[in-house]
Amino acid sequence: MFDYKVKIGLVPLRRDATNRPAKTFLTWVSAEERGHRFVDYIEKNFKSENVEFVDTKGLGCNDLIYNEESVAATVERFKAEKVDAVFIINANFGNEEAAADLAKAMDLPVCIWAPLDDEYYVDGMRPTDSQCGSFGLSRQMQRYHIPFSHINCCTVDSDTFATGFDSFVRVACMVKNFRGMRVGQLGTRPKPFFSVIWNEGELMEKFGIRIIPINFAFVEQAYKEVKETKQDEIKEVEKIFYDNYQMDDLTPDYVERMSTLVVTYKKLFADYNVDVMSSECWTGYPQMFDGLCPCSVFGVLNDMGYYVSCESDMHCAITASLLTSAALGKKRPFLGEFTVRHPENKNAELLWHCGPFPLSVKAPDSTARLVNQREWFRGKDGTYTVARIDQESGNYMVLPLCGHTVPGPQTHGTYIWAEFDNLDKIEDRLLDGPYIHHFVEIEGDYRKEFKEFCKYFPNLKYDDSCEK
Repeated sequence: MFDYKVKIGLVPLRRDATNRPAKTFLTWVSAEERGHRFVDYIEKNFKSENVEFVDTKGLGCNDLIYNEESVAATVERFKAEKVDAVFIINANFGNEEAAADLAKAMDLPVCIWAPLDDEYYVDGMRPTDSQCGSFGLSRQMQRYHIPFSHINCCTVDSDTFATGFDSFVRVACMVKNFRGMRVGQLGTRPKPFFSVIWNEGELMEKFGIRIIPINFAFVEQAYKEVKETKQDEIKEVEKIFYDNYQMDDLTPDYVERMSTLVVTYKKLFADYNVDVMSSECWTGYPQMFDGLCPCSVFGVLNDMGYYVSCESDMHCAITASLLTSAALGKKRPFLGEFTVRHPENKNAELLWHCGPFPLSVKAPDSTARLVNQREWFRGKDGTYTVARIDQESGNYMVLPLCGHTVPGPQTHGTYIWAEFDNLDKIEDRLLDGPYIHHFVEIEGDYRKEFKEFCKYFPNLKYDDSCEK
């Protein structure tokens, strides 16, 4: 399962220069005062249930990093503390050698920030030049081919800093959970769905993603075991169905089997130590379990934190992992495919699937129903990231779009109507490929985070073709 807590190493830097008297150029005393002040402010104001920090107190010269020895000590501490990202603070001019050596040794997402230079003396002297030094840092990173993020020069208490820091945390969470991800492959793709073909070897070679195959014989075995040993947990899941959905006359006969399958999937996640799953759904389960349909099962699992992509769509499972990481686990992703155009709004599209949305995304004024085991409801209004990773001839790319819900005709299954800036351009892009109609949605606009994320994975191209 994914970990949405991000540990960030805070690194105040100063220039490796001769100590100079106070109120002169690039002084140690100004760098140290600023470094301490900014680290303290960040730790006090940005620590949360999702963010914790490791600092450099006791290292370097008065806690500031400036040369090879202080970098080596910082690397040792950060690795011991298992930080997930590095945040570099240019306390005066900084030190491009130290910054690049540290970033190279850690091989983690790194962000550069230059605090606003705001101290000037009557004789014309200034003690910092933080922005100027950040350009030197960035050039050294480029020479080492080290990807990095940055926050524009600003004050630490500004909206610019808060927004930039929050975005970097989300990117770091995406990188953390993407590296070494384990995806369960349950069953095979539906026979006619050539569109969801994927390449296991490439995913391992290019991204280190491990695919864990789970044979349906083991699913059947786990289902029988759960049915015999987990009756209390099955009853708890049955209550979720009965308490939250209006049911047709067909569904009640399946609720026990649906609930048993929910608990079975939880067991498979644990037994195979996977983060997300790509699963067969409508072609195998009805034959195996006497008409059982897993659509609403996937919705209930999703709200429990277990994402399962429909119709054996591996790339959807991977995309969902990035979206939920960008949201720090606070929002649930769901598969809504491009289905039909709005009958009146030329830029609006039905993002629909047969019934696997998590109940947490239901619109308050929409009734949750179960019709032959499938969920029927409309998703809540808002702004959504609509994204998909796909590939052609080994070239992987991600297309993140942003849509806003609009009113539209009621329909069956689970759905939203979403308006885009230019739906014609999106349709052209999907038809030109390599994308198919399956996309994953989540509340919020995370296009910026996707663009930054792709810096850290050069084998994955950010597709901005629909933004131009």
